[in-house]
Amino acid sequence: MNDSKKAENDPAATNQAGSIGDAGAGVAGPAGQAPGGEPDPFLVLENLRRENAELKDKVLRTLAEMENLRRRAEREAADAKTYGVTSFARDMLTFADNLRRAAESAPAGAREQEGTALKTLIEGIELTERDFLSRLGKYGIKKLEPLGAKFDPNLHEALFEVPDETVPNGTVAQVMEDGYTIGERVLRPAKVGVSRGGPKAGS
Repeated sequence: MNDSKKAENDPAATNQAGSIGDAGAGVAGPAGQAPGGEPDPFLVLENLRRENAELKDKVLRTLAEMENLRRRAEREAADAKTYGVTSFARDMLTFADNLRRAAESAPAGAREQEGTALKTLIEGIELTERDFLSRLGKYGIKKLEPLGAKFDPNLHEALFEVPDETVPNGTVAQVMEDGYTIGERVLRPAKVGVSRGGPKAGS
């Protein structure tokens, strides 16, 4: 028997040859892996960088959403504090109107009659009105002073026109019912009469 046939019939020789072939196949592993089947460190690093960037973006977005929620909650709390008494305040305006009507209903010259009970009563009504308006002011409620100002549809409600050429057209000439604001909102517009016939406002 010659040497080649011995090699074919010898299992040890066959296994040795196969081992050599397997070892040679391990020199060049699949793509993305280092020799020996280990992951490519450069590819792993790139994946880690990408994941880090994605996580950082998510964190920033979450922080921005939390900040928006915080600001919205603060704004809603401030609005509730400022405008929570709106309905009650609007009802109380009738009381202020009645105080004003009571003071204005006094006979002409009553304030000049020193020592009279009527003069004392009028002064007491006016003092009560000022105190009441001061207390409303603590809740951000302010009385409008539109007389002589330019008509503003956001603050005033025009009831009629007043012919008057001595003032610019569109000037508030009469106030029929006082208006009020609460915070930056109109609680009740002032009901007014507006001048007509004069020069245009601002000319």
